Amino acid sequence: MIIIMKPNASQEAIAKITRTIQDSDLQVHLSKGHQVTIIGVVGDKSRLQGKNLEIADGVDKIVAVTESYKLANKKFHPDQSVIPVGTTTIGPDSLTIMAGPCAVENQEQMMETAFAVKKAGATFLRGGAYKPRTSPYSFQGLEETGLRYMKEAREATGLNVICEVTSQHAIESAVKYVDMLQIGARNMQNFELLKEAGKSGMPVLLKRGLSATIDEWLNAAEYIMSEGNEQVVLCERGIRTYETATRNTLDISAVPVLRSRTHLPVIVDPSHATGVRAYVAPLARAAVAAGADGLMIEVHPNPACALSDGPQSLTFDQFQELAGELRPYADLAGRKLG
Repeated sequence: MIIIMKPNASQEAIAKITRTIQDSDLQVHLSKGHQVTIIGVVGDKSRLQGKNLEIADGVDKIVAVTESYKLANKKFHPDQSVIPVGTTTIGPDSLTIMAGPCAVENQEQMMETAFAVKKAGATFLRGGAYKPRTSPYSFQGLEETGLRYMKEAREATGLNVICEVTSQHAIESAVKYVDMLQIGARNMQNFELLKEAGKSGMPVLLKRGLSATIDEWLNAAEYIMSEGNEQVVLCERGIRTYETATRNTLDISAVPVLRSRTHLPVIVDPSHATGVRAYVAPLARAAVAAGADGLMIEVHPNPACALSDGPQSLTFDQFQELAGELRPYADLAGRKLG
């Protein structure tokens, strides 16, 4: 449930309510807006029976939260969250662009890509050092060596770096090199991995599962946040449907739906959603128009020779062109690009 305080509620009244909740062995989530303070209560609410909080000093009203996710719920946190990552932030005032290859292949590739995407306006370099592939015979990634290449590219360009992690071991390695962890679609409901990502204290990009509902996705975010880590960003990357014209079906409607249900920022990945280079740009524009906080775009120096996902990767020139096309959309949405 959430306790909505009156606009003129004193700090003493807020502190008293908070102590009452904590003394009942429940968790408190405090959200202070410009005018109103909201106190979220997580745990067995029956422990508050007889406390009469609804008539306590400074309380306006108490609202029940029927959804199973609490910390990710917009009712707990009405204002859109701004997530600080490295030298930048992800949130409503900016359009964050994450760009780079699906897989880290070598040092030269990462350096070349980093300078190219930064020039176009990206603030993040993305790259896969751990690759959970469908086939065990496909390229599985360079692991810690790839992470070192990403860190070197960050030091050379000032870009923030993000990499997918697939295990506790991968998290332990990645936190030494990257600014943000990514949980991929296949691991969205790997609850032990989610909890470990939460414990890391690092910002986390959580991709939607292949066939996950939005409620399932938000509950997965709750696993991370319940470990005390509220630095979570959601990424829509397409879901599996009966349609075969694209690799997946990009659910653009997820953006406004999430806007109504959660305060967490939303990134869209049109590259994995389509699997087709020609479709990336129009869907990137659509995502920004729908209200996405950012995009994740696959970019490679030579897509024809990429070890992973070459058909959906943009060349440097194509990415530069797309970045230019996005600027008017960002302006209309009141967002700063780059």
